[in-house]
Amino acid sequence: MKKTRSDISPWARFADRVLTEAISASAATSSKKGEPSRIAELLEDLRGNPQPDLDAARKDLQSGIQDTPFMILAENAGLSAEELETLALCVAVEADVRRQRLVGWLHDDPAATRISLDLLGRLLGKQHPGAITVGAGSGLSRAALLDVDSTGPWGARAIRIEPAVMWALAGEARPDPELPNPTRFEVAAESADAQYPLVFVTGPDRARRRRAAGTRLAADHVLVVPPETLETAWRAAVREATLRGAGICIEATDDLPAVARHWIEHAAHIPWAVTSEHEIAITALPDRAWREFHASGDQADDGEWSSAFGADIDRLGHRLSPEQLERAAEIATRSDRDLHGAVRRLSSGPIDRLARRVRPRRGWDDLVLDDDRRRHLEELVARYRNSETVYDRWGFPSVPSSGLIALFSGDPGTGKTLSAEVVAGELGLDLFVVDLATVVSKYIGETEKNLEEVFDAAAIGNQVLFFDEADSLFGRRTEVSDARDRYANLEVSYLLQRLEIFGGLVVLATNLVSNIDPAFMRRIDVAIDYALPESDERRRLWEISFPVGAPLSDDVDLDELAVRYKIAGGSIRKASLYAAFLAAEDNVPISTELISIALEREYKKLGRLRPGN
Repeated sequence: MKKTRSDISPWARFADRVLTEAISASAATSSKKGEPSRIAELLEDLRGNPQPDLDAARKDLQSGIQDTPFMILAENAGLSAEELETLALCVAVEADVRRQRLVGWLHDDPAATRISLDLLGRLLGKQHPGAITVGAGSGLSRAALLDVDSTGPWGARAIRIEPAVMWALAGEARPDPELPNPTRFEVAAESADAQYPLVFVTGPDRARRRRAAGTRLAADHVLVVPPETLETAWRAAVREATLRGAGICIEATDDLPAVARHWIEHAAHIPWAVTSEHEIAITALPDRAWREFHASGDQADDGEWSSAFGADIDRLGHRLSPEQLERAAEIATRSDRDLHGAVRRLSSGPIDRLARRVRPRRGWDDLVLDDDRRRHLEELVARYRNSETVYDRWGFPSVPSSGLIALFSGDPGTGKTLSAEVVAGELGLDLFVVDLATVVSKYIGETEKNLEEVFDAAAIGNQVLFFDEADSLFGRRTEVSDARDRYANLEVSYLLQRLEIFGGLVVLATNLVSNIDPAFMRRIDVAIDYALPESDERRRLWEISFPVGAPLSDDVDLDELAVRYKIAGGSIRKASLYAAFLAAEDNVPISTELISIALEREYKKLGRLRPGN
């Protein structure tokens, strides 16, 4: 409802006429000796207003409230003329202490200041249905605009107008504090399909389900609520929707609660939508005719990106679902973050306990590979970068998903981890290095639970997942000889299923490719085998291992180091760093002697003899 000051004169005049007649009739037949002076004063006050007869007051009520918040409320609730009179009378009494004192006098109880079921019938006359207008089947009850006491003699039970109704008629636009939490208000998109009073929408993405419901529901605005179980929360939702002339969209996570089904059946004046990831059991559906629709689970399209961040937004490699995009836009707005910062914040939480987030800082210049392996990496980047075009725009089937699985195999230190970082950086994504020590649990089901958290978090923005020593997690399934084998095989089967539906990039790194389960190997999209670098590659590795500012002694011959020591790039980097610390301790340049000492340590770690030793 618009935030305007309500003109209550029409229903005030109607209530005053009704109360005046009732007081006069009661005073004439009362056994009391005279009318109390205070009541006389109140009546005199009321008689100071224009006093049409009751029939004229009824006509005045109908004509005087046109285009007012009161009439809009009555139309939204689908009230009959008699229900409208009941509402006008109860609202007028609720709003004015003078009328409440008159009601107390009519009850012969000064404390009974609200109209009772018995008094309602006496006030509005024999031709008025009286208490029926506030019964369970009435429009006032269906819209939860009032409540009737549930205890005491039936005729003495008081009728109470809900405070939210009084606030709304007074011009207060804030939502009812009793609404389910969280509740959001959305403007429904204009559509020729917006004609249905009850729709069910299924699909994998919450935002797209909600949007599909809004375009088909016969309402301009929609109240989006969770599947609440409290009666008071549902009354508040129905009342708020009635006051605003809105529909209600229930975002179900399971079957509908019984109280939700009741209100969908009871409050038929409201357009309803129920959205759910899965179809709701037929036994849980309300006893009403409905239409059913499906919302696609495709990633956010150009229009959705433009709506969230503007037409010129650089997506930075992020492939978001509409729900993720919606949440990222909210974070960006509230925290003044850019898109990448919003996605990073969105994916934080449990994954930071189970994986190490790497913000890529190294690029192609830091990676020393032969032309063939480098070309394979570039093709991996290109394939992932263009997957949206191929799958979503060109229509190629993404079966079972549009994700990508890469296998990097080879000896330690040959560049597998660095390659994963470079790929992630080239795509503008973060790299999540999964900590197997934290993920793998001895307790049944815990490993799968941890992996689910990792995949769910990485799916936000489709960050790059990196599993080092993947053979320990993706190992071959074995013949079942005991319970331990059975549960280990279940973990592998779970991983297979989870990889198939992951829409991002997964990189598996292993030193023992033969140990990986064949079922995983069949699902590998890109496989790169890393070997020890050749002499010219080692020369380049030695060169980039020493920063420009490092004090390198003139006796260091990088060509000699490259030819003599046939080790991996990781070992070269470690030897360079160790030699630098030795030099810093002695405050001398990095010399061949110090590099030799560092290499001696590296060869010992590798279990090999240093050449020339």
